[in-house]
Amino acid sequence: MSRVVRAALVQTKWTGDKESMIDLHERYVREAAGQGAQIIGFQEVFNAPYFCQVQEAEHYDWAEPVPDGPTIQRMQALAKELRMVIVVPVFEIEQSGFYYNTAAVIDADGSYLGKYRKHHIPQVKGFWEKYYFKPGNLGWPVFDTAVGRVGVYICYDRHFPEGWRALGLAGAQLVYNPSATSRGLSGYLWQLEQPAAAVANEYFVAAINRVGVEEYGDNDFYGTSYFVDPRGQFVGDVASDKEEELLVRDLDFAVIDEVRRRWAFYRDRRPEAYSPLTES
Repeated sequence: MSRVVRAALVQTKWTGDKESMIDLHERYVREAAGQGAQIIGFQEVFNAPYFCQVQEAEHYDWAEPVPDGPTIQRMQALAKELRMVIVVPVFEIEQSGFYYNTAAVIDADGSYLGKYRKHHIPQVKGFWEKYYFKPGNLGWPVFDTAVGRVGVYICYDRHFPEGWRALGLAGAQLVYNPSATSRGLSGYLWQLEQPAAAVANEYFVAAINRVGVEEYGDNDFYGTSYFVDPRGQFVGDVASDKEEELLVRDLDFAVIDEVRRRWAFYRDRRPEAYSPLTES
């Protein structure tokens, strides 16, 4: 039996300041709601520029508490008003000196369900994230939302299969992967890794990327956000590589059970044989 969830994602350009960036995303949430969307997710650190292109202490000022900061509280009110689940990636300050690349998950009644903190932190030219973020320490939570079981995996995490698998073992049906990845760095992997993860773990993935060149560097964020199903097939068209875009797609969660019966990857796992993978 079909169990269709109408899901949305949005890729945007940097507007130049936090308030207008939040306003822009609120407009997109309202537009998605007008199209019947039940859940939406934003790009990595959505309410800020991708400041990790430089290493400057002034950018710690973008950080907010989660869930008690103004951005998450505003999104909670919006979620409650529109009866939508919202995945909100932000720069989190826990306490002085403790900063994380985080995504909050807000349910359709406006309640804060919890957060995911990015595990794998890059430190290469144009992506100086270790300067700002501690590695995530909350595991790979999966949240029971009004639309189903939702997980999050953030940007550079996508190169590491272990977290994808942990989310599947925890029962994820849809995983949002907010990102900020640039043209020429790993573009050819963008439409390879998330579909492969969707197949290997037999769930839906929403892959979100920024668009354009921002003020702190020459990274050219190439968009091309998409939804992919448990067979590794795109759900509808991939978004533009140059322009802002809202995608709204119908995801039939019944496909998850169908694929898991046919391919049976979870049945044939051999966890007792995998201990060498985690031995130091």
